[in-house]
Amino acid sequence: MDLLRNILLILHFVGLASLLGGFLVQIKPIIAGKGTIVAAMFHGALTQLATGLLLVGIIEMGSLGHIDNIKIGLKLLLLIVITVLVIVNRKKPTVPSLALWAIGALTFTDVVIAVLW
Repeated sequence: MDLLRNILLILHFVGLASLLGGFLVQIKPIIAGKGTIVAAMFHGALTQLATGLLLVGIIEMGSLGHIDNIKIGLKLLLLIVITVLVIVNRKKPTVPSLALWAIGALTFTDVVIAVLW
């Protein structure tokens, strides 16, 4: 069970890197109003969502640790908003800069909550 948890945690970090990296590599186009939702952001958001839910389930089922339900609920809410923004805007040739800044800010906020809470 520990091995599965560790694998899911690594995949969760890969999803984070993909989502945040997809945002960061296009800061200049976002500032110019020409940003897009790249595939890395879409796949990263879905990977984060799937692995996050699986991690909580595995930890709860296996009694592998304590889950702070308020923290997880807040992180889930942020990730749902991020995922909706990504899915709604992913087929558009250019995405409003505000939506991309929101994705970046919410992703960063999610990291801060994960680390500092």
